[in-house]
Amino acid sequence: MSLLQYGVKVHNEIMLMPPRHSIAVEEAIRLREKKSVAVDSITAISIGPAKAVDTIRTALAMGADAGIHVVTPENAIVEPIAVASALKKVIEDKKIDLVIMGKQAIDDDSGSTGGILAGKLGWSQGSFASKLELKEGGQVDITREIDGGLEQISSKLPVIVTTDLRLNEPRYASLPNIMKAKKKKIETIKPEDLGLDLTPRLETISVSEPPKRQGGGKVESVDELVSKMKEAGVI
Repeated sequence: MSLLQYGVKVHNEIMLMPPRHSIAVEEAIRLREKKSVAVDSITAISIGPAKAVDTIRTALAMGADAGIHVVTPENAIVEPIAVASALKKVIEDKKIDLVIMGKQAIDDDSGSTGGILAGKLGWSQGSFASKLELKEGGQVDITREIDGGLEQISSKLPVIVTTDLRLNEPRYASLPNIMKAKKKKIETIKPEDLGLDLTPRLETISVSEPPKRQGGGKVESVDELVSKMKEAGVI
């Protein structure tokens, strides 16, 4: 991986599923395991370059039933609105009525794809979910983490749910399931087949590494700590 003026170029790195997306896959599997409401199938969808197939196979090894890969050009900048547009097409085609996704990715931290997707589909959205319950009659109860504590909301399917880190602890895929996932067929789709234009709408002015942090130091007393803080202009 190398840092360029306008972004980060990936070379031969292994693609790992972002933590919040792993939590989303885990939650889908748990909803099926509870058997309180029938879950027909779990489909893992990824929009990204060829290597993004690795993350789909991880989801399959965890327990997803099918995988769909919308393949984008290598090192292409795919903005959240383009991701949401691709997801909308696939979701409508596959007649999916519950979408569980990470609240944000770990590459750009935009945290906007779920909201854009809900808007495009005209669906309800429960964001930052720390608890999720699927009940009879298509009712979805969601507990959200907010600054003031917890908020409980309820909606009818179809719904978009974005996951927070405390929703669950994702399982590790077993070796036999990893081997089985390697043999499963993954459906691949080109953006043009969906009638999508991935041309970025935003211009990245520059990308830079964070400044190096100064070394820390030890103090022997509270008075010395206060003195150091005054010298640094903190207080």
